[in-house]
Amino acid sequence: MKWVFSLGLASAVLVILAACTTAPVTGRKQLSLVSADQETQLGLSEFDKMKKETPISNDPQSNALVQKVGKRIAAVASKDLPGAQWEFVVFESKEANAFCLPGGKVGVYTGILPITKTEEGLATVLGHEIAHAAAHHGAERMSDALAAQTGAQLAGAAASSYNQNLGSLATTAFPALAQVGVILPFSRIQESEADHIGLIYMARAGYDPKAAVDFWQRFAEYNKSQGGGGGIALLRTHPVDEVRIADLKKWLPEAQAAANGGSGGSSTLGSSVISGPAK
Repeated sequence: MKWVFSLGLASAVLVILAACTTAPVTGRKQLSLVSADQETQLGLSEFDKMKKETPISNDPQSNALVQKVGKRIAAVASKDLPGAQWEFVVFESKEANAFCLPGGKVGVYTGILPITKTEEGLATVLGHEIAHAAAHHGAERMSDALAAQTGAQLAGAAASSYNQNLGSLATTAFPALAQVGVILPFSRIQESEADHIGLIYMARAGYDPKAAVDFWQRFAEYNKSQGGGGGIALLRTHPVDEVRIADLKKWLPEAQAAANGGSGGSSTLGSSVISGPAK
């Protein structure tokens, strides 16, 4: 029994080591057990479903601005996400959020527009969301789940060789431990990484990266007004607001260098005010 488990564990480790990719900008090594094609197909399918189930905004000003900013960010991100089928849709929702699904499908909820306020604020949000797709965070999260599932099976098999009840306990407990000890911290890492990559993208697209700090300060105030922004940091999937803002300030010199030597757009843009639904 021991040699069978050891062989299985060794095989699993080899598979994981062989399935590493590298995130753009940061160079972080990632676990990738899901192919880009599989990830993209899931993103396309989910986006089609969302467009059928969620009302789409007909406001011409919001749509035009999201298209304009989205295409600027996509232009500099495309080298990190080749073959993306870019699409930008404004959804009618009070939720202050946006997203980019694998494959380049971007959604912006009208509820976030009063917080973005300016074109550069919107560039901050879209840079962050597009960074998630360019860094294949969706595939990484699915890979984490697959690895956690495999770990539970291996732990259960190993413990069962000594005691059947211990094996059942290990199989039950391991996913919970993986959730707190691996999957949630990785999610926080991904969110911080998307801040970092997104800051570089918006700078390369010609937007002032200092506007990102202004946006996240506004968003922190919004969080506080909604009763959020705090909580136990260990169990949060996003960095606490103070840490996020401090990190952005730390990355500003890199972003400003990217703006001076990067591709895509002029170095200065007007800050068009976004009109959105009243909160």
